[in-house]
Amino acid sequence: MLVGPYDPSAWAGLVLSDRPGRGFAFKFAVERDGERAEGYYLLHIVHEVGPCAPDGSYARVSFDTYLPFGREHDTPTVAKTGRVAGLTLEWSRVGDTSVVGRVSASFDGVIEARGYFPWDWSGAWKLGGHTSLPHTIGKTSCQFTGESQDGEATFILSMQQVTARNECDDTEPLIDQDGNSVVAFSVCSSDQIYFSASLGGVDASRALTTNVITQRLCQAELAYEQRRVKVLGHWDGLASSITNNLHWMQSIKPESGRRYTPAGRRWVFPKPSGGRDHWTTFCWDSFFNALELDVESSELGRETLLAVLETQYENGNIPNWRGRFAGTPDRSQPPIGSFIVLKHYLRSGDRDLLEEAFPYLERWSAWWSEPKNDGLRRDGNHNGLFEWGCDIELLGESPASWENEASHHQMAAWESGQDDLPNWDEAQWIERSETLDLDCVDLNSLLALDYECLATIADLIGRTDRASEYTSRYRDLVEKVNEYLWNDQIGMYMDRKWDGRFSTRLAASNFYPLVAGIPRDDRVERMLQTLLDQSKFWGRYVLPTISRDDRAFEHQQYWRGTIWPPPNYLVYQGLRRYGLDEVAGELAALSVDLFLKSWRDYQLCRENYDSRTGEGGGHAYQSWGPLFALLGIEEFIDVTPWDGLRIGTLAPPPLSTLKNISLCGHTWSVSLSSEGLDATVDGQPLLRTSGIIVLRHVELDARSLTAETLALAPVTLSVSLGSDRVRLRLDGEQREVAADAIVVPAGEHEITVTR
Repeated sequence: MLVGPYDPSAWAGLVLSDRPGRGFAFKFAVERDGERAEGYYLLHIVHEVGPCAPDGSYARVSFDTYLPFGREHDTPTVAKTGRVAGLTLEWSRVGDTSVVGRVSASFDGVIEARGYFPWDWSGAWKLGGHTSLPHTIGKTSCQFTGESQDGEATFILSMQQVTARNECDDTEPLIDQDGNSVVAFSVCSSDQIYFSASLGGVDASRALTTNVITQRLCQAELAYEQRRVKVLGHWDGLASSITNNLHWMQSIKPESGRRYTPAGRRWVFPKPSGGRDHWTTFCWDSFFNALELDVESSELGRETLLAVLETQYENGNIPNWRGRFAGTPDRSQPPIGSFIVLKHYLRSGDRDLLEEAFPYLERWSAWWSEPKNDGLRRDGNHNGLFEWGCDIELLGESPASWENEASHHQMAAWESGQDDLPNWDEAQWIERSETLDLDCVDLNSLLALDYECLATIADLIGRTDRASEYTSRYRDLVEKVNEYLWNDQIGMYMDRKWDGRFSTRLAASNFYPLVAGIPRDDRVERMLQTLLDQSKFWGRYVLPTISRDDRAFEHQQYWRGTIWPPPNYLVYQGLRRYGLDEVAGELAALSVDLFLKSWRDYQLCRENYDSRTGEGGGHAYQSWGPLFALLGIEEFIDVTPWDGLRIGTLAPPPLSTLKNISLCGHTWSVSLSSEGLDATVDGQPLLRTSGIIVLRHVELDARSLTAETLALAPVTLSVSLGSDRVRLRLDGEQREVAADAIVVPAGEHEITVTR
C-alpha cells in the first residue's frame, strides 16, 4: 500500500492507496486574519522541507504562517534562522494500512482538515462521530468513515485537538457539497491536532491517543535519523538537501500506482478538458531525479526510471513531457537515459531493471535516426551528425496554451532542454527536414554517450551482437564529431551551420564531449584553458550556460547566462572521466556552496542561479536543483562506467563525513579533509590515508583491496584486512609491508593489497 504526500497540489497532506485507481487523501489548510493558504499556495510559505523517509516511517514539513498569504512569487524570501514555524506537520506509517501524525500550531487562527478523493478516484464520506471527550479539558475529537465507489475498501480518518485553553472551541465536522469531509479547528499557539488514518477496514482510531502518537513520532524520527544517508562537518546537511527535497516531491500516477518525480509540485500541466492533468513527467528531468533518489533509495530511483521510460510513444520517442491525457509526440529531450540507467545498475546491481529498460532505450536511440522526409529524423543534412528538431505532422492542439503559440524553431529549442540558449539564436528552422540547420555539440555528444552506454548494457545482459553494433555507432559518431565539430582556431568543439560556418556562441554544453569520451588528450588541455578562463566560464559562480563574454550573458534570463544543474553535473562527470580530479573537485565545491547557501538560509531548492551574484532564480522547488549537491556526494564516493567504484578527491572540502550510503552491495562511510580520507565499509574500518588521493576501479573482498590510484604527492595508506602485515603489489612489483604503512608514490599507479 502507498502512503505519502503524493498529491502534488497538497504538500500539507497525505494520500493512502491500496491499489491503482483507489484510495483517499486528506490535507490541511490555514486561515489567519481573514486570509487563507492551502494547496499550491502553501509552497510559498514553506519554513522547513524536513525529513521524509522513503518507507514512510517518518516525515516532517513546516510552514511560516507569519508570512503574507496568497502572494505566490511575490512572497518575501526570508532567512529561516530565528523564525518559528507556524504550522508543522509530522506523520509516521503504522503497519501496512495506517498512518498517524500530528499538526502543531504556533499562531492564532484556524486549521482546516479536509478528506477528499484526488484525481478521478471516487467514494463517499460520512460523519462517523463528534465527541467532546468526557473528563478531558481542552480536547475535541471527530471521526469520518468512507467507502470506495466499488464498495471494496473502507476508510477511517480521525482527528483530535489538544489545547492548553480551559475551553476548546466546538468544531463542527461536516460533509460539504462536493462530498468532502471537513473539520475546522480554532487554534492558538501550542495547540496540536493529532490524527490517524487507515484504509482497508482496520480502525486506526484505536491508536489515536496523544501519548501513543507522540511516542511513535519520536521513535520514528530518531530511528530514521540514525539510518539515513547524511553528511556531517563542513558540508553538514548536504545529503539531506537532496533526500528531503526529492522525497517530498514524490507523486504517483493514479491509474497505475507508479511513483514518479515531477519537475516540481507546480510542474503538472493542464489537461485537454480543463484543470490539471493527473501527472506530468519531464524526460531528462526524470532521469536526473533518479540519480538524486538513488542517494538513499534505489527503489524510488528505479520507479522514477520506469515512470519516464513508460511515457515512450509507439514510435520510440521518450517525449519532452507527457501526462495522462496529453504530451509532446513531436519532440524528445537530451538522450541521457542509458547513462543514468547504467549508473543506477552499477550502484544497485539491479539487473532486472537493466533487462526491462533496455528495449525502451533501444527504441529511443533508434528514434533519433529513423528514416523521415528522404533523410533521417534528426540528421536533416545527411552528414551523420544530428540536430534538434520537431515532427510537425505529430503536432496537435496542446492543453499547454503557450505551446500553441510557439514557433517550430522554439519547439526544436525545447527539445534541446536548454529552451532559449543563445546558441539557437544563430540557427534557422528548416521546414523540409523539420530540424534546425545546426549540427549541435550537445546532442551529438549525448548521442555518442548513449551508444557507448547501450553497448555496455547490451554486453551486461548477454546481447553481444547489439553491443558490437552500438560500439561501432559510438566510434563512428566520435570520429564525425572530432572531424567536423572541432574548431582548432578556438580550441573547442563548436556547433556548426550546414553551410560549414562554425557558430560564434560558446555554451557550458560545449564541454559535453568530455562526458562522452570524445576528445584526445591534447584537445582536452585546450578545452580546459577555456573552461578555467574567468572571462568565459570560471569564477566564483559557475558554470554560466553561456560564456561571460557573450552578448547575451547579461540577460541572466533562463538559459541565457544563468547556472543550471544539468550542465554542471555533466561537465563534472566529464572532468572526472579524464582524471581532471582537481578541477572537478573545485567545480563540485563551487556547486555545493551555491546550492547549500540557498538551502540553509532559505530552505529553497532553486531552479537556477545568477552567475554574477549567486542569487537563486526560477522556481523555488525544482526537482533537479539538488544535482548541485549530488556533485558533492560524488566527491566522496561514486560509481561510473569508466571509473568503476571511485573513492576520494584531489580537492577535498574541510573535514566532512558521508555516512550510510549504499553502493555496489556495501554500506559506506567516507571522510574527506586536506589530511586525507577515511573509509569504512559495512561498519568496519577499511582505509585511511595520510594525504589526498583518488582510488578508481576499487575492488574489495574479504582478503584484498585492488585500485588504481592518483595522487599529487606520495601518500601513506593504512588498509584494514585483518592482518598487521600484507602483500603489496604496486605496478606489478610485489613485496610484504606493514598494513598501516603502505606508501603510494605520486602519479597514477595500480595497487593490490592482500592479507
